[in-house]
Amino acid sequence: MSSPPNDIPAAPDVASRVFGDRLEVAAAFVAILADTGVSHGLIGPREVPRLWDRHVLNCAVIGEAMPERDARVVDVGSGAGLPGLALAIARPDLQLHLVEPMARRTAWLSTTVESLGLTNVEVHRGRAEDFRGSLSGRYVTARAVARLPKLLGWCAPLTEVGGDIVAMKGASAGDELVEARALLKKWHLVDARVTTVGDALPDPTTVIILRRWGRR
Repeated sequence: MSSPPNDIPAAPDVASRVFGDRLEVAAAFVAILADTGVSHGLIGPREVPRLWDRHVLNCAVIGEAMPERDARVVDVGSGAGLPGLALAIARPDLQLHLVEPMARRTAWLSTTVESLGLTNVEVHRGRAEDFRGSLSGRYVTARAVARLPKLLGWCAPLTEVGGDIVAMKGASAGDELVEARALLKKWHLVDARVTTVGDALPDPTTVIILRRWGRR
């Protein structure tokens, strides 16, 4: 790995509350994002000053919506490891499976996992559809992949019965849930709701949570 740039933002005070004794690993992840994450086109250079607040902390706190320990989590369209790697650092008790179709991104993810010494992460190259019947999780998550109606078709088949989809969304969350209402029965989803996690952050993270029921 090349030497990291000098303009990596310092960890804000809240980072120690989110990552605890894993803060050093989180800081190393931020440094990688600011370096090869930018050079590989996974993070825009203008995002570097906002890596902590807008990306890494924003993603790590979704673990609050995943109370079950030792659970398998599938991150669909992992890209720069957001939310998957941030979550894996904050929650070493979870087993993260990162699903990403692009070869250069999976190569970067694998290198980053090795560099950070993460033992609770597995990288899978392919589309979500490719893993139906072979990979599932108690929780399935995604960030900035697609609007909810399309996203459900990718995430629901990978969600265990009784498990939750935890989709990271922004201000459009309520509208997207309305758009997807007609599809909930098709994908055996109930208890759909919009909520926020990470109240300790200046800007809490909005998520849509949906529970899977019935046959797979």
